[in-house]
Amino acid sequence: MKGSDVAELGAFVAIVEHGNFARAAGWLGVSPSALSQTIQRLEARLGQRLLNRTTRTTRPTEAGQQLYERVRPALKEISAAQAQLLEQQDELGGRLRINASRAGAAYALAPHLASFAETYPGIEVEIVVSDRLENVVASECDAGLRLGESLEQDMVGVPMSEPLRWIAVASPLYLARAGTPEHPAALKEHTCINMRWPSGGHLFHWEFECEGQSVRVAVTGPLCTNDVATRLRAVKDGLGIGYFLEPEVRGLLSAGDAVEVLESWCPREPGFYLYYPGNRLVTPQLRAFLDHVMARRRKVVAT
Repeated sequence: MKGSDVAELGAFVAIVEHGNFARAAGWLGVSPSALSQTIQRLEARLGQRLLNRTTRTTRPTEAGQQLYERVRPALKEISAAQAQLLEQQDELGGRLRINASRAGAAYALAPHLASFAETYPGIEVEIVVSDRLENVVASECDAGLRLGESLEQDMVGVPMSEPLRWIAVASPLYLARAGTPEHPAALKEHTCINMRWPSGGHLFHWEFECEGQSVRVAVTGPLCTNDVATRLRAVKDGLGIGYFLEPEVRGLLSAGDAVEVLESWCPREPGFYLYYPGNRLVTPQLRAFLDHVMARRRKVVAT
């Protein structure tokens, strides 16, 4: 049995015990849509419908009830075995190697590192920062961290952040000089600060969505750089409009050095996910980190 099979069964049991997808997703620390996809894969693999959904509750079918009664004791044994190992966490050592983008390392991994080091002092965490879409197996990493929209189908993804927004911002100085765009298409008439994808080398197309309408814009301007600090400084100095993950530009926004434009065109999208191959054994170090992060996220949800 593959690790992804166990994860699918665990998700199924959680839904049965919590009564609906939303509560189960909150307990598991995943989005309802991701949980729904997991169950679809399980039902496709087993060739049977396992759950009946209504507007308020989700109940197992006859086949689902039989499966639940068989797998729940086994999963409890697995959990008990893991708990026993976690009691020996002071002895757990070794290295955990994670490949992450610069933004992912800063905003999704860094907030958990101090508490993890305190809980597991014997584990050394190594974060390999690269904005390229790396193969975690080829790069000899235990896991990778990327935005949810970038995950491949054969990867198991665990959410590490809330949904995020890509937003367009400009300085008050620039907007006073050039005006404020009211539609993404108007960006073609503005000076923009662009970046290039590290993987593939093509220019980044700015993506917007509002009321079901999607727009991709190939912007132009005097500066193109992958360095976030340089783009932030260029926006602050009034060079043009920039496009950032919201956490990257919070400092400029709070200081009044930049304002958001096209706000209604910038919806929330899947945030950062820690991912690993579904057909690969999860190391004790990675399992400890996943459990640690999920426990912290559940506390946030509970409060």
